[in-house]
Amino acid sequence: MRRPASPYPAPGRPPAADTHLGATLHKLLPYLWQYKWRVLLALSCLLGAKVANVTVPLVFKEMIDGLSSTQQALALPALLLLLYGALRFSTSLFTELREILFARVTQRAVRRIALEVFRHLHELSLRFHLERQTGGVSRDIERGSRSISSLISYTLYSILPTLVEITLVLAILLLRYDSSFVLITLASLTAYVLFWSRSATGGSRSAGS
Repeated sequence: MRRPASPYPAPGRPPAADTHLGATLHKLLPYLWQYKWRVLLALSCLLGAKVANVTVPLVFKEMIDGLSSTQQALALPALLLLLYGALRFSTSLFTELREILFARVTQRAVRRIALEVFRHLHELSLRFHLERQTGGVSRDIERGSRSISSLISYTLYSILPTLVEITLVLAILLLRYDSSFVLITLASLTAYVLFWSRSATGGSRSAGS
């Protein structure tokens, strides 16, 4: 019986050169999607936290406007103050719930990948184990597991929340103000990303030299 092709590179064959973030996340997606309900709930908490965080300045603005009016009762500013506190609290609440929901998904995905790599190593030939250092392979597996966990955490807790928040802010600017504010914000963000990427590339080159 013919053995199925292994998803891992054969001994002596150079690994794939595709290290793009999108391709890596695409390979990790099946491991995460096994717990799709937790993933969807975590994404919902992420969206709720960002909506609450973006709404806080708007409610604060309405509360200040209510206090500046001399003919209006203090009931509306008081209610807006309660809403302001609830939004600030919900931001932290949704953030903590997102971490609680997604922590188990990350740990189980990393554990499953590590077990698959471990089983794959046991299926390799004796020559591979004689020519390779077992301690080095173990360290590589451990570093790979940590890298997967860091990549998932960095994507969920840094990249995705930033993109959601930028989208919400641009939507508010487009609805409440002139479209020129959206263009100015996009130009500023683009210039910042280009400057940061060039600085990071220059720093890595200088460190490598």
